[in-house]
Amino acid sequence: MQGVKDDVELKGIIPCTFEQVFGAISMNDNPNKKFLVRCSFLEIYNEEVRDLLGADTKQRLDVKEDPEKGIFVKGLNEIVVDDIPAMVKYMDIGNQNRSVGATAMNQDSSRSHSIFTIRIETSEPVEASDEARIRAGKLNLVDLAGSERQSKTHASGDRLKEATKINLSLSALGNVINALVTAKDHIPYRDSKLTRLLQDSLGGNTK
Repeated sequence: MQGVKDDVELKGIIPCTFEQVFGAISMNDNPNKKFLVRCSFLEIYNEEVRDLLGADTKQRLDVKEDPEKGIFVKGLNEIVVDDIPAMVKYMDIGNQNRSVGATAMNQDSSRSHSIFTIRIETSEPVEASDEARIRAGKLNLVDLAGSERQSKTHASGDRLKEATKINLSLSALGNVINALVTAKDHIPYRDSKLTRLLQDSLGGNTK
């Protein structure tokens, strides 16, 4: 997703996304339109949600639901960013805090899923009014840990437990996508933290 740094043709979707976000903001020609960009970075490790930008990156956070806010993670840090270097800095910090471990297949195997979320809000005054029109959107950049076979990774102990949780959440994601494609009455979003956090994205309200 990162691609090759400083290579225009080989850079990944993440740096391209950052450029598109701030490029669109820089092209705004309405002096009364204000922008606010925030980012957050979490991982799902053994079905526990952790804040990769928090003071304690091992602390377990709760997934909540609110009629107005929708699904959110209580206590998750959201940091205001003004430019691409700031966004890159916080992504790098979060990546350094991710859970990794060695297996027979990969010396630095990711042991968690991660979600880097960009939230954008715009505010502009309403004509003949003291009120402002607020619009908000978000973009989730998701990095999924790969599914694993114990026979190939030779995982045991903590590595085996991690692999089991990874495989179960990937299976839950597949079940949700299948249920959406086949238009089933019940969509099993609650079967994993991953699908719960991505419910609004998978359901079509965000990207």
